[in-house]
Formats: sequence, structure tokens, C-alpha cells
Amino acid sequence: MKKYRFADIHDTAVVDPAAKIAKGVKIGPYSVIGANVKIGQGTTIGSNAHIEGWTTIGNNNLIGNGVSIGLPPQNLDYEGEKTYLFIGDNILSENM
Repeated sequence: MKKYRFADIHDTAVVDPAAKIAKGVKIGPYSVIGANVKIGQGTTIGSNAHIEGWTTIGNNNLIGNGVSIGLPPQNLDYEGEKTYLFIGDNILSENM
């Protein structure tokens, strides 16, 4: 893993330079993190995760492998407006 602003990011992960990655974050292989994403301290992102849009993830979370969050809604009423996703602290996606 390579170091990025005090975070461990796998060499195959793609992280937009505009993303805000806090101290102690771990991002797994082949994950993609978009420009408007904010990831809080101590959060771990699994492999093959895709996080986009106006997404804010709190501290000490576990986002599992293969997760896609923050992408445009799959709703027929969606017309391209800006949408937001907020995830609090201490959430384990594997337990949902």
C-alpha cells in the first residue's frame, strides 16, 4: 500500500486528488473514490468498492468489498439533480 495524506491506499486503487481522505483511512485494491467524497478517520474501504457523488463517510467505519455507493439513484423520477449520502460513525457494512 502507498501512503497518501497519512492513509494507506492500495497501489491499484484510484483516488481522485480532490477527495478528502482523513488520517488512518485504508482503501483496498481496485477501489475507486470520486472527487466529492469525504472519508473520516479510521475508516476501512474494502476491495473493488466504488464511492462517488457527494458522499461523506464518518469515522471508524467498515465499507465492505464490492460496495457501490453515492452513484446516481436508480429511480425513474431522478432528473440529474445533486444528491447526497451521509454515513455516520462506527458503521459496519458487513453487518447490515
